[in-house]
Amino acid sequence: MNLFNCNKKDGCLKMKFYIINGSNRKKSNTYKLLKKSLDGIKDQVNKELPGENVDLNFINLYNLNFTGCKSCFACKRLKNPKKYGTCPIKDDLKPILEDMRDCDGVILGSPIYLVSVSGEMRSFYERFIFPSFRYSKNGDSIAPKKMPIAVIYNMNVDEDFALMNYQFIFDNFESFIELVYTKPYSLKVYNTYQFKDYSQYYMEMFDEVEKAKYRDEHFPVDLENAYDLGVKVASDAIKKFK
Repeated sequence: MNLFNCNKKDGCLKMKFYIINGSNRKKSNTYKLLKKSLDGIKDQVNKELPGENVDLNFINLYNLNFTGCKSCFACKRLKNPKKYGTCPIKDDLKPILEDMRDCDGVILGSPIYLVSVSGEMRSFYERFIFPSFRYSKNGDSIAPKKMPIAVIYNMNVDEDFALMNYQFIFDNFESFIELVYTKPYSLKVYNTYQFKDYSQYYMEMFDEVEKAKYRDEHFPVDLENAYDLGVKVASDAIKKFK
């Protein structure tokens, strides 16, 4: 979604952001949170750099045909210096990853499935992170740009359970983002409402009434926090862009 047109003949620059959706469900909680973060980016750029050219790309991973890392190690081979640090797999993800190399900010969003991010998000993450992770003694990075990054996690368990059982997921996922790019901003959204009619599903673990009450009280706040996350990513990007 290109918000502003930029005539390249005029030599103008263009800010570029990517929003990566790791949920398959249309209009899901994850989708709504990411859309709010996108609004935060757009509004902050308009506020700090009125009239700036901005390219906002909202990517639904489940609409793409791609795989995770194949462990071919082509991104680590020294034979072709121009290809070093890039993934050679030719699929729907390849042009996106190539375009993201010089973007100004990224926000990732995923539901938590079986104590992890979704399979599509994990596959994207491998392709996004590994090519720029260098096998040096310090495990440093050759990422061409240290853009700001944020992660939104969406889960149906409550906060107490998540803090006790899921923290290692968040720490592990974010550790390589920090190593390769920058320390990411993080938003955890708990106890989300999953279905319009819980009676149609076997859901003994969850109380629909309690979940509906929590949704009405907390999800508007979660959306505000997602918006603020977009503002933070945009603000950091603008500091580098100016």
